[in-house]
Amino acid sequence: MMNPFIAQIIMFAGNFAPRGWAFCNGQILSISQYQALFSLIGTTYGGNGTTTFALPDLRGRVPKGIGLGAGLQNVTWGEMGGKEDVVLSIANMPSHSHDGSSLSLSLACNEEDGDSDEPSGKNIGIASAGTPYNSSPNDAVFGGGTISGSTGNQGNNQPFDVQNPFLGINYIIALQGVFPPRS
Repeated sequence: MMNPFIAQIIMFAGNFAPRGWAFCNGQILSISQYQALFSLIGTTYGGNGTTTFALPDLRGRVPKGIGLGAGLQNVTWGEMGGKEDVVLSIANMPSHSHDGSSLSLSLACNEEDGDSDEPSGKNIGIASAGTPYNSSPNDAVFGGGTISGSTGNQGNNQPFDVQNPFLGINYIIALQGVFPPRS
């Protein structure tokens, strides 16, 4: 490989960092030992800026280009974001409703005869005292009431994975090489 630019980051399929390179694992380095690299990345990824600075930590992360594009959110240098999993809440759901197709209910009634034409206390109203049963049944239906209700909550409030399919590989950064010229 030709000489890399200092601070150049590449993917590396090996399980070690070659000489002159380091894993992008957020390590703290000495400014005095890596002055050229520090002059390029500063404390963007950590360190105290007096004696130490940090390398980018790309473990479990995907690099994302910085800047602002049409229809995109602004990403700043060194910014970290994103989540591996999320839990949806009502605030995340679009406005919607659920239509009921059937309703199963029980109407609680007292077995005692009513003594009024106004039903109350689970007693069926009776128009006039008398025999509650008749050989010619009345086809009357209870009416004029309101039954209200709502749909119940569903789900277990468990987070779910939002990661793209991935392949684990190492990112390494050049500690030595050619200092990149500004164009």
